Amino acid sequence: MTRLRGGGLVGMLALVLAVSACSTGGSSGAVLDTLTDVTAGPTSATTGAASGPATGATVTVPSTTSSSQPPPPPPAEVTATPADGAQGVDPLAPVSVAVAKGTLESVRMTNPDGVEVPGTLAADKLSWTAQGELGYGRTYTLTSSARSDLGVPSATTSTFTTVVPDNKTKASSFPSDGMTVGVGQPISIQFDEPVPDRAAAVAAITVTTNPAQAGGFRWIDDQEVRWRPAEFWRPGTTVAVTVDIYGRNLGDGLYGQQDTTFGFTVGRSMIAEIDDNTHMMVVKQDGQVINEIPVSLGSNRYPTYNGIHVVAEKYDWKLMDSSTWGLTGAGAYRTNVQWATRISSSGEFVHAAPWSVGSQGYENVSHGCVNVSTDAAKWFYDTFIPGDPVIVSNTVGPNLEVWDGYGDFQLPFDQYVQPT
Repeated sequence: MTRLRGGGLVGMLALVLAVSACSTGGSSGAVLDTLTDVTAGPTSATTGAASGPATGATVTVPSTTSSSQPPPPPPAEVTATPADGAQGVDPLAPVSVAVAKGTLESVRMTNPDGVEVPGTLAADKLSWTAQGELGYGRTYTLTSSARSDLGVPSATTSTFTTVVPDNKTKASSFPSDGMTVGVGQPISIQFDEPVPDRAAAVAAITVTTNPAQAGGFRWIDDQEVRWRPAEFWRPGTTVAVTVDIYGRNLGDGLYGQQDTTFGFTVGRSMIAEIDDNTHMMVVKQDGQVINEIPVSLGSNRYPTYNGIHVVAEKYDWKLMDSSTWGLTGAGAYRTNVQWATRISSSGEFVHAAPWSVGSQGYENVSHGCVNVSTDAAKWFYDTFIPGDPVIVSNTVGPNLEVWDGYGDFQLPFDQYVQPT
């Protein structure tokens, strides 16, 4: 072993400490590393022991500063109904905007012309709902602003387009709005297009009566539906009818063109009872006989129909033309008559027939009409209104059909009402 001179190991340590104290460019760790190399190296080589890690190894300390920033707080969650880009939307479908994790500050809905659609923002500012019906085939824009619970503002825009009908239909009615009618008048709603989905059309119609009376629907053909009470109307009844077909698919792409609302009043009970056995008409008002009139009905060749007819319309003069119901040639006629009151679509009237006064009360000589004197025809014209029943019995003719004029009361109610 080689010995150190000049003070030995103590002297060497003193030297290292001195150098460490004077050094400005290094560290105490570097000096200690040098010291280890000097003192431990030869010993290791001499003894043959494996070298371990340096006792002065550098330790890395993680930095306390990060380059990434925390994500911003999320905005409020806004949902529009119908969804953005929706097509073929029902014009009656609800339109709304809702928010979660925040509140709505404003919502604006506009049509293609930029006109704003009215709407209501809920008091809690969590939802907005549009008011009113929309147009067909139009694109609407919803613009909303919201603020999250953490105060983050946001804006949302969406659009949707309403359905384009393949065809549209309009409904008309009888009685018309404001009329006063008799106790036998059914409600008739006529569409200007055939209706494929009858159930959908009936579901759109509401009949309200005061006092309440049971009633039901029957389709006369594919364009006309009627409603009648189970029995004759109660005198004085008020009736309100709504036909809410706008925006409704009535089958095969046929939609309602517009809604219809009307109301009418039922007047006093005025009923004419005509018996072919006596050739007399007995008129009752509210159950009391007020007049008796001799009549001449249709001959056996052209008999008057039996059953409950209903007054439909009145003319002070009416051209009677037999060709309108198929009679031409021998026996045909074309005659102007006074005070004609229609009681069926097939051409039956109560009218003045001065030429048959001698037969009235005794025999039937008409082509199916109810012949009376001119004075009696004028009284009947002035007294009877649309909806007043004219009940004919005991003729040799067939029964009036339910579709012939307003023959609705020809059927018992349980047979009249059709399932939808």
